[in-house]
Amino acid sequence: MISVSVRILPVLTSSFSHARSPVQLLLVQYKMAGDQGKRFASSLLFDKAFVNGQWVSAKSGKTFEVTNPATGELLGTVPDMDGSDTRSAIETAHKAFQTWRDVPAKERCTVLRRWSDLCTQNKPELARLLTSEMGKPLKEAEGEVNYGISFIEWFGEEARRAYGDVIPSPTSSKRMLVLRQAIGVCGMITPWNFPNAMITRKACAAIAAGCTVVLKPAEDTPYSALALCELAKQAGLPEGVLNVVTASRANAPSVGKELCENPIVKKISFTGSTNTGKTLLRQSADTVKKASMELGGNAPFIVFDSADVNAAVQGAMASKFRCSGQTCVCANRILVQEGIYDRFVKRLAEVMNEELKVGDGLEPGTTQGPLINKAAVDKVDGLVQDAVKSGAKVVTGGKRHTKGSNFYHPTLLTDVTPKMRCSTEEIFGPVAAIMKFKTEEEALAIANATQFGLAGYFYSGNIGQIWRVSEKLEYGLVGANEGLISATEAPFGGVKESGLGREGGKYGLEEYMEIKYVCMGGI
Repeated sequence: MISVSVRILPVLTSSFSHARSPVQLLLVQYKMAGDQGKRFASSLLFDKAFVNGQWVSAKSGKTFEVTNPATGELLGTVPDMDGSDTRSAIETAHKAFQTWRDVPAKERCTVLRRWSDLCTQNKPELARLLTSEMGKPLKEAEGEVNYGISFIEWFGEEARRAYGDVIPSPTSSKRMLVLRQAIGVCGMITPWNFPNAMITRKACAAIAAGCTVVLKPAEDTPYSALALCELAKQAGLPEGVLNVVTASRANAPSVGKELCENPIVKKISFTGSTNTGKTLLRQSADTVKKASMELGGNAPFIVFDSADVNAAVQGAMASKFRCSGQTCVCANRILVQEGIYDRFVKRLAEVMNEELKVGDGLEPGTTQGPLINKAAVDKVDGLVQDAVKSGAKVVTGGKRHTKGSNFYHPTLLTDVTPKMRCSTEEIFGPVAAIMKFKTEEEALAIANATQFGLAGYFYSGNIGQIWRVSEKLEYGLVGANEGLISATEAPFGGVKESGLGREGGKYGLEEYMEIKYVCMGGI
């Protein structure tokens, strides 16, 4: 049994060589049965936004609170910035761009390498901070921090590979060249479910390309973003290259509007809901901004009769219950062919009961942390109750958890149909909704019958079927006999209403560069 108490102390630290602004010191006391307790202190919890290399407040002086979703306890406050604050940050980024774009790629690479090294040195602290504000189990938080560091490393290396071209000229008097150049100031809005890695996947690509950044983190999880800013500053990233503005849910629309409508901003990158993405695209239209959108999903997870059932169950566990089901690529609709349906359901129920433990993410052994807030729990429970009323059966779970208002029992539903809300809406919670199908054609028809197209998965032992289904699934990401498909080296992005553009891999840098054709005459 573990109880957690949190105290916030304003301190001025001097653990680094350069001057530090006042920060908040997060003291978390763990009291374990039969133990005197363990304590850690975070010097990476900041109560200010980060603009032009400085820790700043909102012009209005307003702040908003950030709480631990597992305990409800107050972690602290951060500035509640608005459109005016964002405009100032954009102007700062524009000024910094005039010099940063001319810094040689090798030097940009060196700064990013130092940043990744500092993140590695502070990995335990970054992971605990992430779990405290977002709720995911500490082991998952450590995995995310590693994932985030990998993007800093990757794009630092890719900065030196932004090659141009020499085109054979049709005439002897001309030479034809293609240059790749940084696009300019980039506006970014990142989600709460991956508050570390989604920042590095976007911002480090832009910074490596020679761009500057103004980023708004999710209001639920601003501290991971601010911690990254401190480490970037220590690494020698120049002032104004990375700017983070924090805003409450009430002020988020004005911040997003400024990022989209300000003509200085040349690129907008957003990860979040499809509806919000559409709003941002509309707001960006008048300035014809380049846009990257990683939006909602409704991922199918298909298990064919020829599949290895145990492997498929493990893949479903990884895809469905990571981050308590709160990822855009989580399996949303699990389709199982009738020949192995009963065996798959039985085994999945067994593994869920054996492996899933609900609790505070800082408690040892926890695999399922809280949902981000009570509204998320209300949504998940509403989807489950709707399914039950429509004929679905609850095998396990199906109700709120006694751990607290933000917890929900891992749930397994059977006899789900394509018309139920849990099949048409993104669940974003620990609910495995299973439906039965007869033929490959039927499974593909169900899987593709959605406006979304982010991730899709399937398990099969038939090599011909693997090729056919891989090609016919209308998704930007496909896992064939694999439930965990994200990788630093691979492109990430969707089709249809799940987004535009790609992040990660060699393609991620291209999103932040323009192609310039130069024709040299008089040769």
